[in-house]
Amino acid sequence: FLLEQMRANGSFEKQNGVVVRANLEYALNPNVKFISELETVTVFRPDTFDNAEYAWKFIAGDVPMTDFERGITEGGASKYNFEARKLKNLKNTLEEQSNTAFFSDGTGTSSKEFGGLQLLVSTTPTTGTVGLINRATYSFFRNQQTTGTKTTNPGDNLLGAMDTNYNSCSNGIGEENPTYAITTQTAFEIYCSLTPAIERLDRKSENDKLVRAFKGQNVMYKDIPLGYDPACPSGNMYILNNRNLKFVYMFWMRSEAAIRPADGFWDVFKVLTIGNLITDNPRRLGVVSAIT
Repeated sequence: FLLEQMRANGSFEKQNGVVVRANLEYALNPNVKFISELETVTVFRPDTFDNAEYAWKFIAGDVPMTDFERGITEGGASKYNFEARKLKNLKNTLEEQSNTAFFSDGTGTSSKEFGGLQLLVSTTPTTGTVGLINRATYSFFRNQQTTGTKTTNPGDNLLGAMDTNYNSCSNGIGEENPTYAITTQTAFEIYCSLTPAIERLDRKSENDKLVRAFKGQNVMYKDIPLGYDPACPSGNMYILNNRNLKFVYMFWMRSEAAIRPADGFWDVFKVLTIGNLITDNPRRLGVVSAIT
């Protein structure tokens, strides 16, 4: 779900360079003030801009196709295009592992994984370093966090926590509001259980059916889609936007022409992705944690 939302909402951004850089405007100009008629303005060069820097991460894969495999799956023996299926499986595997890493803290596989939501939108946003910026020191680079633990019944504090988190991620009632939310299947079902049951039967023919509830892709919170992802950490719901959470890539699933070894009877297809998940403003990103 997360990978689909990011691609659909324009959150993929191509970039080159030694590292991934995100430009930050983290403070207002302190030279702006109310003055009297003859009072002078302050001439001082303020610090209002900085860069967050993220490392490039790599994920790659290959698939071999032997001459024997072609011989037994082509022509009259062909039930489907085996080579195409192999390449499709390679693509699906890369996407699945990338989506899973989007929820990680970036320490997996000896810190080779993408720095995912557990790093960028942390349940402990006053600690740790993101983009070379220490969140304990610089409060402007902290994401929003709210606790959704029940008091008595499952989900009895969830809606209030979601409202607080959504509002904290927003810039008032302007345009900078969250654009989608993602959680676990368990929390998704708790959320759905808190909405009134809707049943409808508009019977015009004997084939008309009773309709109850909504398809998963039609479940909304406020004005944004809410879905679940199997890779989402237990008890978490992320309230995100496509403006400040991006996957920056140098190459996205770049494939190369098949390579045939000089002493072998097979071809090898390779696919490479170089990129990382980044944020340029975590204040607009939030997590409701410890949902029960």
